[in-house]
Amino acid sequence: MQRNRKLALAGALLIPVVGGGFFLQARPQREGAALLDQVMTLVAERFVDTLPQPDVYEKAAAGLVKELNDPYSELLTPRDLKQFNSRTGGRYGGLGMLIEPEPNTKTVRVVTVYPNTPAEAGGVHEGDLIVKVDTMSTRGWTINQVSDSLTGNPGTKVKVTFARPGVNSPINGTFTRAIIRIPAVPYTLTFNDKIGYIPLQQFNENAAENAMQAVRALEAKGAKSLIIDLRGDPGGILEQSLQVANMFIPQGQLIASVKGREGPMQVENAKTSPIAPTIPLVILTDERTASASEIVAGALQDHDRALVVGSTSFGKGLVQGVYSLDGGYALKLTTGKWFTPSGRSIQRPRKFVNGAFVEETPDSNETNATKKTRPSFKSDAGRTVYGGGGITPDVIVADDTLTTPEQQFARAVAPKSQEFRSTLEDYSMELGKSAQPNFTVTPAWMNEFYNRLQSKAVTNDRKLYDGASRYVSRLLDQRVAHYAFGDSTAKRRDLPYDAALRKAIELVEKGATQRDLFASAGEPLANGTRATPPKKP
Repeated sequence: MQRNRKLALAGALLIPVVGGGFFLQARPQREGAALLDQVMTLVAERFVDTLPQPDVYEKAAAGLVKELNDPYSELLTPRDLKQFNSRTGGRYGGLGMLIEPEPNTKTVRVVTVYPNTPAEAGGVHEGDLIVKVDTMSTRGWTINQVSDSLTGNPGTKVKVTFARPGVNSPINGTFTRAIIRIPAVPYTLTFNDKIGYIPLQQFNENAAENAMQAVRALEAKGAKSLIIDLRGDPGGILEQSLQVANMFIPQGQLIASVKGREGPMQVENAKTSPIAPTIPLVILTDERTASASEIVAGALQDHDRALVVGSTSFGKGLVQGVYSLDGGYALKLTTGKWFTPSGRSIQRPRKFVNGAFVEETPDSNETNATKKTRPSFKSDAGRTVYGGGGITPDVIVADDTLTTPEQQFARAVAPKSQEFRSTLEDYSMELGKSAQPNFTVTPAWMNEFYNRLQSKAVTNDRKLYDGASRYVSRLLDQRVAHYAFGDSTAKRRDLPYDAALRKAIELVEKGATQRDLFASAGEPLANGTRATPPKKP
């Protein structure tokens, strides 16, 4: 069996090996095994439709895992495992493109072209449609079919035909597949020449290296404080989250602990000296910050090393192991729970309702006042931090909300969201070709966008559209800036709409040290701080 990859979704607990034969099992176990064997035999021999024997066993195994009622345990088929490794590993033999379905043409659209990849070298543009792979038309293919046809062994070649908006002739290219390293940190920014901003989008195999390079580059540019944005970061590989946390806390300090059904608590400590032990630090979180991201945010908050700003994180604190099985299958199985250094469980309680897992006590309207009803814990310096699942920020900042007319417009176009998105992307790409750095969204742009939406039957209510002009203008501004100048410029232009980031910048500007930063947020530290030992959950 291959060595298990550790994920923040996955830990190092092993499945107990079953010892002895059937005759050593207790009677209830024998009866259960007989029941399973009888059902499988009858299905294989008597079911009205013939099922291949391997399918019977696969369905039985998948059904068992499904009935655990755990959204994070699943049986991975060989194809599922390939996709899982691509998502978590951050590398695969491919071209270096992110794609999405394009409903109007029943093909797929290129959403992102990653730097230093075959796709970038071959001149692929964001917005291009993949219409043919080798000699086969992709019309009607699923996104997985297209993805599988583009990926393969590094060094092999694949021919791809693209359709580009505004270009009448198809664009043909031959690409050599390569190992793709997806950047965990796609760009960095500085605000006011002294505040470094690092969007950490996932904990893949490159995350710690990318984050370390970003910190050093920003400090070299004169950054005196850092904001690490973990909003929307779904997590990933455990080792990477431990290394990122270790960048800011001393060697030997506790980062997280895990407790399973059996055995002693497993602890994860910082293993090396930090590269940035004192620089003032803010962590941004939201309801999509999960898993490995929560391990980092929780450790830095408990050790008073970072001020957490934003909204309470998702609460994915279940430990999982990925275990190789015969035939190219794998089992992703929940085996324990994660705890922060102060003893807080990261996992947020959820229950199974109508086929979906929902929070037992939703807190979408949580405020700095209502969070105090949560279980309380103490940081190293004696600050109160809150449990109950997820990482509750020191300073809760709600997202800028849509007005009632904006919400009405968003609901109206939701049934045709794909058409809305493709129209937005096409028009933004077109505008981006001639946009100047100081561009503004003009009334002419708004009129033309409305006409294009109307021609696609997305909306025909001009009054509803005009009522959402601020919302629509922001979308156009973002996508035009993205296509014309890149994500870093788009993010800088979006600052007026980003309440949590604005608050983080405001707080950082008031604090020359981490202690000052906590004080500016109304979270003063006691004299002296120390690492707390792990507490039993």
